[in-house]
Amino acid sequence: MSDDELIDVPIESLPLDGWHRARGARMVEFAGYYMPIQYEGIMAEHLWTRESAGLFDVSHMGQLLFSSDSVDVAAALESVLPGDVRGLAPGRMRYSLLLNGEGGILDDLMVTRLPEGSAFDAAFYMVVNGATKWDDIAHILETLPEEVTINHLGEQALLALQGPKAVDALDRLVPGVSALRFMQAAGFERDGVPLWISRSGYTGEDGFEISLPAEDAEGFATALLDQGEVKPIGLGARDSLRLEAGLPLYGHDLDEATTPVMADLGFAIAKRRREAGDFPGAERIAIERAHGAARQRVGLVIEGRQPVREGAAVLDTGAGEVGRVTSGGFAPSVGAPIAMAYVPLALAAPGTRIQLAQRGKVHWGTVTPMPFVPHRYVR
Repeated sequence: MSDDELIDVPIESLPLDGWHRARGARMVEFAGYYMPIQYEGIMAEHLWTRESAGLFDVSHMGQLLFSSDSVDVAAALESVLPGDVRGLAPGRMRYSLLLNGEGGILDDLMVTRLPEGSAFDAAFYMVVNGATKWDDIAHILETLPEEVTINHLGEQALLALQGPKAVDALDRLVPGVSALRFMQAAGFERDGVPLWISRSGYTGEDGFEISLPAEDAEGFATALLDQGEVKPIGLGARDSLRLEAGLPLYGHDLDEATTPVMADLGFAIAKRRREAGDFPGAERIAIERAHGAARQRVGLVIEGRQPVREGAAVLDTGAGEVGRVTSGGFAPSVGAPIAMAYVPLALAAPGTRIQLAQRGKVHWGTVTPMPFVPHRYVR
């Protein structure tokens, strides 16, 4: 295709676009959408979320429903996911991975078995990353039996309320959500608006994700901000919070060339599935589990005050490049720069001191277990 044949794809707006702008958000392009990167500042928003409750708009994510009148949907999903989907109880959710035939990660996601009588009227609900959702849908459609129906919930917004006081604020508006535990979800209603709420999130803090009709998102978000514990939080703090929590970001820390073993996400492959070897890339993943992968995702605490950023080189003793930093920045809760990187297995042990190169300057980091900040999930 020539340059003059390229299609100019417009950037989309979130249902809450005007709501964000009215509250002083600085908007940037992300995953094909205009999204708020910050309001009052990344540092302040980060610390507020760790201490109180932050409201994130994640409506760019893909929300999918799976149903069928004739085939077992759980068994069908296990043809593309390595987790124990069949073993999920109603109202329970699980982190999983969409894998290609070589065991490379096409996306990471959350899948939930819906209880009977759910307002969604389907067997399973899945949330995938916004930047990959259309590719995910195409891949799943190619793989699953044609008897499985996939419904993309394009008219649903998705909000995330995160932080130690999130439960107090949300339970005031939606009584009963405090009974949920980590990775559990249920249907609720407020003023006639159906809400699908899970106790989950992407910050390492306790919190909730709320799916609701896009037309009702502004009223609900405003009601949340009326609670004294809650402030709006942008993508900048979302990134620093998830980095401190040791959570990878697809397209940066995960990609098609990365396997679950490399990414230290082996927990997402259920024991039953490992033993059966009945998922995409099972043979390669079994070899890596037995003998180790060529490279491993690790956490680094960086010496000094200057952060190293994505793309910085990991060097061996001869100053040759042997790995790459995939995420990095200053960690407000740690008070120091931190990073994630892929390094050779010989350099992956905690306590190993590693040399890094960025823009002609040399930095040093020490391999440290993740998360950098303890998770505070309510189990």
